[in-house]
Amino acid sequence: MKKRRFLSLLAACLAFPLTSFGQQSPGARAKHVFIVSFDQASPEGIEKAKMPLFKEMAAQGAHTWEAYTVVPSLTLPSHTSMLTGVGVQKHQVLWNNYEQKKGIVKVPTVFSLAKEKGLKTAMFVAKEKFRHLLIPGSVDTFVCPEDGLAASVAGAFAAEIGKSKPNLCFVHFADPDVKGHEFGIDSPEKMQAYADTDVALKTLRDAIAAAGLLDSSVMILTSDHGGHDIKDKNGITRGTHGDATTDDVTIPWVAWGKGVRPGFTVTTPVVQYDTAATALWLLGVSVPDSFWGRPVTKAFQP
Repeated sequence: MKKRRFLSLLAACLAFPLTSFGQQSPGARAKHVFIVSFDQASPEGIEKAKMPLFKEMAAQGAHTWEAYTVVPSLTLPSHTSMLTGVGVQKHQVLWNNYEQKKGIVKVPTVFSLAKEKGLKTAMFVAKEKFRHLLIPGSVDTFVCPEDGLAASVAGAFAAEIGKSKPNLCFVHFADPDVKGHEFGIDSPEKMQAYADTDVALKTLRDAIAAAGLLDSSVMILTSDHGGHDIKDKNGITRGTHGDATTDDVTIPWVAWGKGVRPGFTVTTPVVQYDTAATALWLLGVSVPDSFWGRPVTKAFQP
């Protein structure tokens, strides 16, 4: 009788989904994926800025400085494509402010798809508009600091990551976008904002290491759009974006961490919605046929 009971319990344990409680999915290449977006960070701007860690991770990992975002190249539409794997024509998020009456995105997100497999999810963001991506039950931890500063976002991440250990996590730094709009694309203020986000990036990586997750993680560093300068009605230089010009749509894309090809330049085309497909592929979650994006497999070792 005892033997029969033991075998029954063993069978039940073996039949229990491997993804329960945030465990690694079968076929996963990484247990944790962290997507980090630097708002209004163009490859040209990063090159000019004091961002030693970002540049080091790009050199150590796989990267392209010629990835492209969607049009309109605006924060919410672009990030929606980044996190749903489809273009604006499909997800239909064309507005760029938090408008509660417009509700939640109508297509699956990487978070909702990850939750279907029992994985843990989290978002640490600088702008409230990301609430439009919060499909009910899809995000375990959502944090949006009131001041919207990268230091605050990174601090909240560092305080939480060791406790929740999400399998899929999105982090958004808004500082370059805020300063770019106010002072111009190449202004000293925006250059300082770039530098501030690099310090915040170090906070993220140090926290991931302190939580014991670094060896099982992939970090994807990217942006929603670039930008260009205009003169306002008073003749003052301001930064803007939204169109299909090269300055607005060219973004960086960097993969760093477990299984990434070291010092590799990605030469195949990378589009905004490929980030979503890559994150799911890394976690062993099937990429839906409805996705426009495809995993950037060239960035990873066979």
